[in-house]
Amino acid sequence: MAAPIPTEPQAFPAAFARAWASRSGAEIAALFTEDADFVNVTGLWWTGRDAIAKPHDYALNSFFAETELRPGRIETRLLGAEHAVVRGRFTLTGQTLPGGGTAGPRQTILVFVLARGPEGWRAVTAQNTDVAPGKETHVNDDGLSAVDYRRP
Repeated sequence: MAAPIPTEPQAFPAAFARAWASRSGAEIAALFTEDADFVNVTGLWWTGRDAIAKPHDYALNSFFAETELRPGRIETRLLGAEHAVVRGRFTLTGQTLPGGGTAGPRQTILVFVLARGPEGWRAVTAQNTDVAPGKETHVNDDGLSAVDYRRP
């Protein structure tokens, strides 16, 4: 059974975290409109519920199988009565390392653009960005890495 669709936009990040905890890509995709877009932290761009469900299902049952996704700071901006932008900072713990073992915690910011429908608020698009504390940008120098150009 799919998780309930949030009736208030500010409740969307908690609904996303509950769907994550279900370990079901379909539960996550149910929070999105049929033609929604999702851009993940590495820039993979999925369009449509099926395309959003499939990679989430794979990840949640492999390298994210033991993770917890906890929402922290949440900001909501209403765009009229039918749309909203919700930005949430999340902490992810328990990710499996490629060679085994557990990765350290990381923070991410998810931005959701929501539309109100008859059942509640669903995302029409989302983008996930990893937080790189103390860094200003990324640079590709034989591999992408976060850097800080400021001098001490």
